Amino acid sequence: MHHLREQGDDFINTGAIAASAGNHALAMAYHGQLLGIKVTVVMPTIAPLAKVDKCRKFGARVIIEGAHIGESKAYAETLVESEGLTYINGYDDPEILAGAGTMAIEMIEDVPCIDAVVVPVGGAGLIAGISCAIKTLKPDVKVYGVEPQFCASFTAALKAGKPVPTETTPTLADGLAVPVVGSHAFEVARHYVDETVLCSEKEISLAVLRLIENEKMVVEGGGASGLAALLPGGALDRPELKGANIVVPLCGGNIDTTTLGRVIDRGLAADCRLSNFTATVSDRPGGIAKLTSLLAEQGASIKDIYHERAWLHTNVDQVQVKCVVELQGKDHACRLRAALKAAGYPVIWGSSV
Repeated sequence: MHHLREQGDDFINTGAIAASAGNHALAMAYHGQLLGIKVTVVMPTIAPLAKVDKCRKFGARVIIEGAHIGESKAYAETLVESEGLTYINGYDDPEILAGAGTMAIEMIEDVPCIDAVVVPVGGAGLIAGISCAIKTLKPDVKVYGVEPQFCASFTAALKAGKPVPTETTPTLADGLAVPVVGSHAFEVARHYVDETVLCSEKEISLAVLRLIENEKMVVEGGGASGLAALLPGGALDRPELKGANIVVPLCGGNIDTTTLGRVIDRGLAADCRLSNFTATVSDRPGGIAKLTSLLAEQGASIKDIYHERAWLHTNVDQVQVKCVVELQGKDHACRLRAALKAAGYPVIWGSSV
């Protein structure tokens, strides 16, 4: 809002434009409506429908263009020239970086004994502001950045010594899928960030699930990436961080309901609480019943079951049964697998147990 106000009266008549996968677009649309400023947001095709719909409800003109934020930004810049709009960069304008720094001030006020900060990284604007403020006020505090493996643009920039285009694959952390980090943000962050690590889609799913179950919070993939790196097995699951006072900004809760359902399932699978396997059973009456009875005895709840006859090239009186079962965790999955083997079922286990 401060950045929009600083643009002057002429700006109100011409309007603002931004390219964003969602969160910056939402902020622009909301504050533009409050200030009476015409706002146009260009969003990539991967933008969650929840974010697109909210931008429209806030009165913004929404244009869907580009496979990722880089292509959306390129299109938005053509409208800057043709329509005389002012481009507001959500991760590289100095005023935006300064605004991100105020978050660090609040962190220190709320947690004076802070030891480390773990920040999700997309265009690097948030971590630039936070790291600059943190290192200025408390130089001993460690600042870690976390990027999704499917769009590690800040890591690539650090290796190259400058922002460079990075291959981007659709990721659960859609808000972090920025193929080229901001030049201003990079120059700030490279001096203050202690280390940047990567997190996998599996770890992101598990982080979203943990936040829902333990904190009763719905956080989108990008916002949960910082926690993803800290969970057991993550890149920041290190002895020196055990017991430390770590602050993790959960920056974003705008996630489609359908996407949330898929993320929860992936999180359950990563936690071995949802497992799949294929077993070969008799195709005679009672064959599948015996299998389901064994599953019941082992405390496995069947979520989905499907049997296949045509593509099984063994005995004609056998059938393959594909099962998805709900379990209590890895130990439970191991017990079930052992029970199936002991009962003589040829099993192909879909999860690594």
